[in-house]
Amino acid sequence: MGKLYGYARVSTREQNEDRQMIALQEIQIPEKNIYVDRQSGKDFNRPMYQQLIKKLQKEDLLYIKSIDRLGRNYEEILEQWRLLTKEKQIDIVVLDMPLLDTRRGRDLMGTFLSDIVLQVLSFVAENERHSIRERQREGIKAAKLRGVQFGRPQKQVPENFDQIYREWMSKKISGAEAAKMCNLTTATFYRRARKKRGYI
Repeated sequence: MGKLYGYARVSTREQNEDRQMIALQEIQIPEKNIYVDRQSGKDFNRPMYQQLIKKLQKEDLLYIKSIDRLGRNYEEILEQWRLLTKEKQIDIVVLDMPLLDTRRGRDLMGTFLSDIVLQVLSFVAENERHSIRERQREGIKAAKLRGVQFGRPQKQVPENFDQIYREWMSKKISGAEAAKMCNLTTATFYRRARKKRGYI
């Protein structure tokens, strides 16, 4: 019997991995054997995952909470599963999906069912990632049509901008002086000036 390991992943540093950690600790995996990455699951170039791969030995047992914690790229999940189970010769248990437990059904039918479930779930995980991106694009487009502004709000120009602009145009003051009087950066003043010039 090999050692017990756990792997958890959250997409950003702001997200919390507590739910995954509790599930892994309930199986009594030693804390030093739980590896946590705080980054996207788009690929497997993650520091803690790579450390885990180096640590795993034949007959070790790896637990993950759900298949999307392993990754979100369909082909890469399948490739990693093959690497872990065939090359490293470890077992994997996906806690949210009892059918994905390589200790069960080591016969041909068990392996066949496990492979089908894995492929379906990997496809769903990647499809969800594409759907989220598409919903974000659609949401941004709809918001823009409603007039919602994205990015930093434009800095307001002072009421006497027209007068300062005319003084700058007549070369009574420099661009840097005009920008300072307007409480703008020089680049912003020139941009506003160019915009105004289109109307004057």
